[in-house]
Amino acid sequence: MRRQTSYPGRAAVWIVLAAVCASAALLADGDSTEWTAFGATGSNTRFSPLDQIDQSNFGDLEVAWTWQSISTEVTENNRRVRAGQFKVVPLKVGARLFVATELSQVAAIDAATGETVWTYDPKSYEDGRPANVGFQHRGVAYWTDGEDQRIFIATHDRKLIALNADTGALCADFGDDGVVDLLPNGGVDHFGRKVNRRHITHSSPPAVVRNTVIVGSIVHDGPTHKTAPPGHIRAFDARTGELKWIFHTIPQDGEFGNETWEDDSWAYTGATNVWSMMAVDEELGYVYLPTGTPTNDMYGGHRLGDNLFAESIVCLDAETGERVWHFQAIHHGLWDYDFPTAPNLIDIEVDGKPIKAIAQVSKQAFTYVFDRATGKPVWPIEERAVPKSAVPGERSSPTQPFPTKPAAFDYQGTSDVMLNDLTPALKQEAQEIAKGFRLGPLYTPPGVDDGRPLLMLPSAGGGANWPGAAVDPETAILYVPSTTSPSTFPLVVPDRARSDFQYTLKSWFNPVPGPQGLPLFKPPWGRVTAIDLNSGDHVWMSPNGEGPTDHPALAGIDTGPLGGGSGAPLVTKTLLFVTQSRGRGQKNTPRINVFDKASGQILGHIPLPDTPYGNPITYLEDGVQYIVVSVGGGPFFGGVIEEDDPDWDAETAAQLRAIASAQTSSPLLVALRLAGG
Repeated sequence: MRRQTSYPGRAAVWIVLAAVCASAALLADGDSTEWTAFGATGSNTRFSPLDQIDQSNFGDLEVAWTWQSISTEVTENNRRVRAGQFKVVPLKVGARLFVATELSQVAAIDAATGETVWTYDPKSYEDGRPANVGFQHRGVAYWTDGEDQRIFIATHDRKLIALNADTGALCADFGDDGVVDLLPNGGVDHFGRKVNRRHITHSSPPAVVRNTVIVGSIVHDGPTHKTAPPGHIRAFDARTGELKWIFHTIPQDGEFGNETWEDDSWAYTGATNVWSMMAVDEELGYVYLPTGTPTNDMYGGHRLGDNLFAESIVCLDAETGERVWHFQAIHHGLWDYDFPTAPNLIDIEVDGKPIKAIAQVSKQAFTYVFDRATGKPVWPIEERAVPKSAVPGERSSPTQPFPTKPAAFDYQGTSDVMLNDLTPALKQEAQEIAKGFRLGPLYTPPGVDDGRPLLMLPSAGGGANWPGAAVDPETAILYVPSTTSPSTFPLVVPDRARSDFQYTLKSWFNPVPGPQGLPLFKPPWGRVTAIDLNSGDHVWMSPNGEGPTDHPALAGIDTGPLGGGSGAPLVTKTLLFVTQSRGRGQKNTPRINVFDKASGQILGHIPLPDTPYGNPITYLEDGVQYIVVSVGGGPFFGGVIEEDDPDWDAETAAQLRAIASAQTSSPLLVALRLAGG
């Protein structure tokens, strides 16, 4: 089959860490004291030139102030609203932080004192539990024309809202008194399709390019029917809210790529959405879309073909919505290997040639690197043969793209040699457990449940996930946190009264056991990999923290650091910071691990009072450098699942209800600074 690849030439607790220094020295070429977009800027580097917090003082931080999230009052007084994890990455503009809560609320906070300046509550929770993982939100977007300043949020109840950054008031000249309905016309899309409002929501910040606001969406991951909301991308005028363009991530009749959806499957298939964040190049005027998997994630017999533009990087002209170039990383996706994070934009030099590059990390532990103006790969990407699906009605792609550089940053595929062998007893138990699963290389397709389901590695959660990578523009080194955690998704024939799919997932929750409660595969179970984007070579790999070295099964053994939990990166002039949550078998405190950027040596860590879920940010205010990270909050799946909820199978619904009832932590914002500062 011809590949459609085109290169056309042209929490909720936050910890705020503050260091006081006599001087506020900044790099001359980047006097950035702020954090104006999700990844610092639209380039998504997650880099700051600030240097007050360094190797000599990062261990001397103390609490300066605390702030309680405005979501608390709602969740304490409404038992039907159960918030999930606090994942927000705040913005810092001027003297204020701008944040979203798990409930799509917005707050402006004094960046130096933690005092609330203004709040806005759209009460989107009154619409009911949002699609997919429920009440979670990653943040807001900022726009200014030099005079007017606006904060944009895409809410759970499918609205795009513009707020005055100074006052928090709705911008009356935007849309309908500050609000644009993202599902207008009674929920009928532009092709006359009725969209199920329960199956689509918005939990990530929009992208802003010049005077254009670009919005993705979250689409239900566990659909019961073939017909589902498509994840088309829309752009709006930042001043008026007028719709500027729609890009069809599932090409419609007569559009480029439509033939990759056989038997008119484009007409009913959903998702293929951008659920995470986007990156933008202000100079080129381009926006870069990391797209997701079509419905349903693990079976595609009803959508034969390569399925453009699913699981692709798509570069669009932000003013017109016209496609500039694209690259599809997964043909006919069957693994939920959607792109989970925004790409990093960085200028590099390869073999003496300067390149305006884009680097996209993935769940499957690849890093795809392109010229971001043309879409040409910096290093060759090869189509290689992969295993064939044996599921009736399925037709998996015979090949998938493999980058020749950089090398994978985490384990790919499963085999006996990868099993946990820290002790002979652990190895023996791991071998016995592995007999209950199918093992195989990367891109081995899922199978029908026969009691020995496929072990996927990386899992559907990565590898890399939405916290993504950080890149240092001075050195062009990319820092990628990742986890080694398998998943398994056996397919079953569904109840025909509930679903018209030929096969669906047995359950969304199929935990993979490990020996004595430890992970099934070899460590490190959480790691950070440094990649030189000028050469494509790995510079170093280090475990992300000690991991469960105190586990009874490891008593008396010098294992060295094992790594553990997921990580979110921040890189500054002086240091690399990577969060660490509790991993499997761990008892150690959630923390921020502090790395030497050049060597990967862990210099120490900063303890956190609860699990960190968002990326740390840093900024300067009143001569003080702050680092902020969101931690704590509720369970992964927020919100209440009804007993007769038609969108989940009975087993999954019961598991979700149990998760939603789990104890949550108090949503706070906590600030630290150097002792005596």
